[in-house]
Amino acid sequence: MIRVVAPSRLHFGLFRVPVAGESEAGSRAFGGAGLMIEQPGVVVTVRPADSWQFEGPLASRAQVFAMRFMLALPEERRRPFQVLVERCPAEHTGLGVGTQLGLAIAKALAVATGGGDELLSTDLAARIGRGERSAIGVHGFDQGGLLIDRGKLPGEGVSPLFGQLPLPSEWRVVLFTPAGAGHWHGASERQAFATAVPGDPEALRRLAETVLWPAAQREDIDAFGEAVHEFNRKAGEPFSAAQGGEYASPDIAALIEDVRATGVRGVGQSSWGPTVFAITPDSDTALSLTLRFRSRVPCFVTRISTGHSVERA
Repeated sequence: MIRVVAPSRLHFGLFRVPVAGESEAGSRAFGGAGLMIEQPGVVVTVRPADSWQFEGPLASRAQVFAMRFMLALPEERRRPFQVLVERCPAEHTGLGVGTQLGLAIAKALAVATGGGDELLSTDLAARIGRGERSAIGVHGFDQGGLLIDRGKLPGEGVSPLFGQLPLPSEWRVVLFTPAGAGHWHGASERQAFATAVPGDPEALRRLAETVLWPAAQREDIDAFGEAVHEFNRKAGEPFSAAQGGEYASPDIAALIEDVRATGVRGVGQSSWGPTVFAITPDSDTALSLTLRFRSRVPCFVTRISTGHSVERA
């Protein structure tokens, strides 16, 4: 039996959104910054079986990922498994579920069929078709922590990293999940990209690389949090026409404002939402936030992840 425990991904925003009719030759698209967290996370178990079996939440998606991965193997290594998704958050909540589920399935099968230990998450992603836009979740599966993704050149596979940085172990993240607003996927996501307006990718890149990153290196949580919030807000501006503002809904915007009013600076919307995050200096501050807001919105505390783990039994 092989069990893979994968993190969840917070995405602070993209550097550059390709705009319809814009020439992309020689320019990196997408890119951005994000953070890996332990919970809610994905847990997948695979066991040898006489025929393929898929159980648990998102079992049908797990089957698609498993079949893609197995087709990339030499025929002599292909054999059936029982695949159990023990834990997996809901899709389309801003936590990068598709990528983490796909990589967890691929990693478990790679180890179970032999030779999986040396495969990096970038190799796994190429085999299952992940990393089309952002690479934060792909690199974060292996490395955890804070990541800045450079973005993709035309024809490039998974985009390279500017860097990865572990953050202080005492820092905590509070996740808030407002009701609704979790519809930014599929056709609505494609429409949002189609109607996006040009932002200022170089300004966002400078903010991430020369303000946000150094503040994280100094472990200055207030400066880091302020940079994260500003980056996140500016990254939402190209999608204002689709969202009706910088965030996915007025309720999310109000929640972010109210959480920041408590003095916590690193507050924003992950990807398309509805998940809102708050990066805090310690567990006491995190607990105080949950006590203050739990009657208004579901929320819980999690740690910053150091990447996935593999258990063998």
